[in-house]
Amino acid sequence: VFSPMKHFGMTEPGKKCGILGLGGVGHMGVKIAKAFGLHVTVISSSDKKKEEAMEVLGADAYLVSKDTEKMMEAAESLDYIMDTIPVAHPLEPYLALLKT
Repeated sequence: VFSPMKHFGMTEPGKKCGILGLGGVGHMGVKIAKAFGLHVTVISSSDKKKEEAMEVLGADAYLVSKDTEKMMEAAESLDYIMDTIPVAHPLEPYLALLKT
């Protein structure tokens, strides 16, 4: 996650970054994004990793992707998204989270 974040300029403190998935790569994404000074929102399919994301890794926000109301409220709120989900999945719901 470090290389693409540097390559695409995802290093400006205060910008909002969504980390999609909280597996091994997602954990590192949160840590690196926080080290760059980004506001980090972890996006996951359930809330079972919320405590870990917020309290252990220091994420600023947590969004459950299956909660359509919260996803709609979060529309156009992120500057970047780092997708760490290792399987094919629809991107459209997450693209709506990016600022236009």
